[in-house]
Amino acid sequence: MILDIEKLSVKYKGAAEEAVKELSLSLPENSFSALIGESGSGKSTVLMTLLGLLPNGSEARGEILYRGEKILNSGEEKLSGLRQREIALIPQGALNSFTPVMTIGRHLRELLEIHLNISGAEAEKRIKELLAEAELPPETAGRYPHELSGGQKQRAAIALALSCDPKLVLADEPTTALDVVTQAAVIRLMQRLRREKNLTILLVTHDLPLAASACDQLFVMKNGRLIESGAPKTLITSPREPHTKALIAAML
Repeated sequence: MILDIEKLSVKYKGAAEEAVKELSLSLPENSFSALIGESGSGKSTVLMTLLGLLPNGSEARGEILYRGEKILNSGEEKLSGLRQREIALIPQGALNSFTPVMTIGRHLRELLEIHLNISGAEAEKRIKELLAEAELPPETAGRYPHELSGGQKQRAAIALALSCDPKLVLADEPTTALDVVTQAAVIRLMQRLRREKNLTILLVTHDLPLAASACDQLFVMKNGRLIESGAPKTLITSPREPHTKALIAAML
């Protein structure tokens, strides 16, 4: 397993109750899994906890093991060394990946310089490779985020996430606000990159049909709890929980 989460509970400062409650799950290496639930179910909180990016004053207990190493509450120095190089985030809303006054190329160049100490001609070569991997033309490097279509922005966000060759990619609603055709194209891109780069991907989404069409295993959350999990075919044909049944009924 590349990731093991054991009895994770998270509470935000001033909150009346926990946002995540006793959650346990494991991700096999090179798997494509989905964490599914409605807004407020705690999905994004799980991702922020994995990255050590919870707001000040938040409390997290339980255990998170990345490749067998404990990382929960392990300190900013250790976690900052894992971010981008080992665990990368595709944030919700592609524009959240970008500074509007910086070109796509400059975004990529800064990540390569900061995390991998790559600059000059080597960085320019790597930028072209990253854009090609994300199915974007080389001239995308000179364009600003607002000059890209929704699908192009999402592909550029994926290129940013993969810039330092992470092993685990956390994708927070990466297809939100995209049309159905572009959603499918983005998911196919993620599937291809997972195969070619041996990635492990955890997709966070409220879209059960999308997750079922793409993923190896599904985890269903409600009110901060993991209520059901399994392979897509098993979960859809033989759901146990009323909430899962309601999600399935909504897709028919």
